[in-house]
Amino acid sequence: MAKQNNLLIFILAIGAFGLINTELGMMGILPFVAEHFNVSVSKAGWLVSLFALVVAISAPIIPLLLSGFNRKKIMLLVLGVFVLGNIVSIFTDNFTIALIARAVPAFFHPAFFSLAFTVAAASVSNEESPKAIAKVFIGVSAGMVIGTPIATFIASSISFPMAMVFNAVVNAVAFIAILVFVPSMPVKERLSYGAQLSVLKRPMVWHSILAAIFINSAITGVYSYFSEYLKTGMNLSPSIITIMLFIYGGANIIGNIVAGKLLTNNAIKTVLAFPFALGAVYIMLFLFGQLTVPMFISTFLWGIVAGAGGNILQYWVVSSAPEAPEFSNGLFLTSGNLGIAVGTAAGGLFISQLGTQYFLLVGFLSLLLCLAFILIRYYMYSPVKQMGNGNFTVERTETM
Repeated sequence: MAKQNNLLIFILAIGAFGLINTELGMMGILPFVAEHFNVSVSKAGWLVSLFALVVAISAPIIPLLLSGFNRKKIMLLVLGVFVLGNIVSIFTDNFTIALIARAVPAFFHPAFFSLAFTVAAASVSNEESPKAIAKVFIGVSAGMVIGTPIATFIASSISFPMAMVFNAVVNAVAFIAILVFVPSMPVKERLSYGAQLSVLKRPMVWHSILAAIFINSAITGVYSYFSEYLKTGMNLSPSIITIMLFIYGGANIIGNIVAGKLLTNNAIKTVLAFPFALGAVYIMLFLFGQLTVPMFISTFLWGIVAGAGGNILQYWVVSSAPEAPEFSNGLFLTSGNLGIAVGTAAGGLFISQLGTQYFLLVGFLSLLLCLAFILIRYYMYSPVKQMGNGNFTVERTETM
């Protein structure tokens, strides 16, 4: 059974890898997107922001509506839509059509990740669930360490459409892996829609959501324009930029592994420490960002902390409503993608008004806000301190 569960989690990570190539891979190629569609970099950023906004809107709705359907079929549906969206992006020269080709897959995106996190957690004991979820997050980080830099290299050396070909192939591989290796996963018991929606009556849930929004804004608001800063602010070559993105993504994987262990041992201290750790890294980037070697070191440390941020964000939201894992995972996706939208939009505003070198401002401001909401939940809802081991109950699902 352990081997079967490991295979299942590995396949879920492959699916996460495929989707993240389409979602976040766009961040690394915004300068090439702008050139391809003859628009500004800040306008090209809407391919990231719109995707995130659609996910934010659909994330609490789609997992809720699909919570009673066979989980394998839903994941195949999502990956199939992503393949088609990437194919459209390959052949269009119209920016509006490109936006639509991003928006439609984004609508289905939450269903996959909500199910992936729920199934991964349910495949192991409650005590080990943060580690299982962290393994799925490795698929996200692998999308950055492998997918995003490869897409950046392809876009810079060949063309933007060829980068979309890469995304389409990756999603197709994930589709085939789930089709062949993942068994049917019917849902035997499901909470009513009303029972799941009732968690929204808790103020703690809303404080957790707000903290998560600004956690992701602090991370992605800076990362979205990182390649642009390296290109225009530091005048680095595309090959060096690709190496930087590889370093960041590889460090993300380390951060996922570390976060899984830290959340299992003491989740509350891990959450409280996160804003200070990321803030220290951003100070390093601000002070030494013009120097190549310190930038490599700072990028590596940033990648570790940012990689842990996704796990922390997911825990903080889902632990506020553990009895409705699919819906609360949908809320996590909503808050995370609202953070992407807020961070990307704010970063674009700072760059357009002040210049590329001010892209770190969105990170500092978001960290202050996320720390405020983390402390509000921590001090106002003292019973949550009893959940410090990071455990929460999820529906046990027979998958094999």
